[in-house]
Amino acid sequence: MRGNRNGVLAAFLFGAMTLAGSAVAQDKDKDKDEGEINVSIQGKDTDAGLVISAQATAKDIGLPLYPGARPHKDDKDDSSAVKLGLWSGLFGFKVVVLKMETNDSQEKVAAFYQKALGKYGKVLDCTNNPAGSDDKDKKSHELSCQDDRPDAGGRMFKAGTKEKQHIVSMKPGATGSEFSLVYLEARGEEKTPL
Repeated sequence: MRGNRNGVLAAFLFGAMTLAGSAVAQDKDKDKDEGEINVSIQGKDTDAGLVISAQATAKDIGLPLYPGARPHKDDKDDSSAVKLGLWSGLFGFKVVVLKMETNDSQEKVAAFYQKALGKYGKVLDCTNNPAGSDDKDKKSHELSCQDDRPDAGGRMFKAGTKEKQHIVSMKPGATGSEFSLVYLEARGEEKTPL
């Protein structure tokens, strides 16, 4: 079923991008961030859309910014943020990512985000999660680490539900720590609303 869903997702993404390119239903709201694509298609039997942006905020993720943190770019042409959403009547997803850095240690960043993630429920520590450790939980509705683990020497925490996940991963940086804040929302066969 996952392969079929990926095919439908790819076809929908291509169709939505084609519509955006031809300006059939492009949102040209002046308040939108420059460079953002925001397409909505609504009809009698259709409700679909696409959002692509290199602009995102901590509010979009639902977590506070670590005090004194600054945007991090791996390369000078990279973006330190991304927001991507795609939905139709059958499925949908939303991903928001912020890459940040600080001069503080991973321990300080970890303590800050473990507390912040607590508002979404139990905080999972996926730091020492071996590959394939949660295979038995893939069909469960409860959030788990599954195959998620941090980069070497890093740490990772998750909270929320399988459908609405908040993830913080960090690793040592050149002058302290680099970390990513991620919000992942998914709606599938069970039609969980976005």
